[in-house]
Amino acid sequence: MSTLFWLHWVTKFDPDYRLTPPCSPVVAIWYRLGMDHWKAISEHIGLSSGTPFNPETRCGVGGGCINISTLLSDGARTYFVKLNQSSLIGMFEAESQGLEAMASTASIRVPQPLCLGTAGDQAYLVMEYIEMAGAPDPAMAGRQLSAMHRTPADRFGWRRDNTIGSTPQINTWSDDWIGFWRDRRLGFQLRLAADKGHRGRLQKRGGKLLELVPALIDHNPEPSLIHGDLWGGNIAGDREGNPVIFDPAVYYADREADLAMTELFGGFGARFYDAYREAWPLHPGYATRKTLYNLYHILNHLNIFGGGYGRQALGMIDMLLAELGD
Repeated sequence: MSTLFWLHWVTKFDPDYRLTPPCSPVVAIWYRLGMDHWKAISEHIGLSSGTPFNPETRCGVGGGCINISTLLSDGARTYFVKLNQSSLIGMFEAESQGLEAMASTASIRVPQPLCLGTAGDQAYLVMEYIEMAGAPDPAMAGRQLSAMHRTPADRFGWRRDNTIGSTPQINTWSDDWIGFWRDRRLGFQLRLAADKGHRGRLQKRGGKLLELVPALIDHNPEPSLIHGDLWGGNIAGDREGNPVIFDPAVYYADREADLAMTELFGGFGARFYDAYREAWPLHPGYATRKTLYNLYHILNHLNIFGGGYGRQALGMIDMLLAELGD
């Protein structure tokens, strides 16, 4: 889930400063996180960066629906800080490792993680602040994403589980991509949906689809490092127009799963897809498989937000079954 870099409000680092709180969840976090805790985070930044860090301002940042975010600045350096309850430190550990994995490919820019930990009842993740300036160059983004996807592995999955939004994402290693997608992605989300009361036709038709997944994945994909949650809210351009991707849910997968999600909420434009395909052409049948891959994200949205995502998921399931003559 995206955390967009929009300035919300600013406070001075002054122990005697008092706020008149606006209606924002950021305030609740800041009041729970006292000055001693902000000091601990600042000291951690100093130790990790090798230079003492004494911030003068903190700037609330809105746009995300999972974490609370802020900018810390001493006038010369600015860091982006994510906050959530301390029990979710593992989510930040996985995110940090995912950013490091993508950065290690030297293919596309990502915010560099600096440090993480807990302060009071809050977990925090500190990373490089990149000033965003709108959309990235689409052709460059397509080429760079294809380059990242060329990072191989021997199996599908990742070295640890992580999260997709606020939902656990199971990444246990597997040699079998079909079984991985059926069991650890679609099957997991369908079971979670049933636990949340979404039963009936969704479960009946979804169960039928699970049986037929092998007929839809017939192109023998190789494991590629993917972002895992690459919709339009998780990519932007820096001040030079260079693509920057963030908020990952990485694992090694069929690269089409990443590309499919770029099309889920409006798409990235023709220049992006033309550049990607020129760098690495897709296998026949992608137009059908992208629905299978995006079903995972729609089911996840159903499990997080409810609402009309159930109807959308069922429609996608029916479409895929129709492709198979059911």
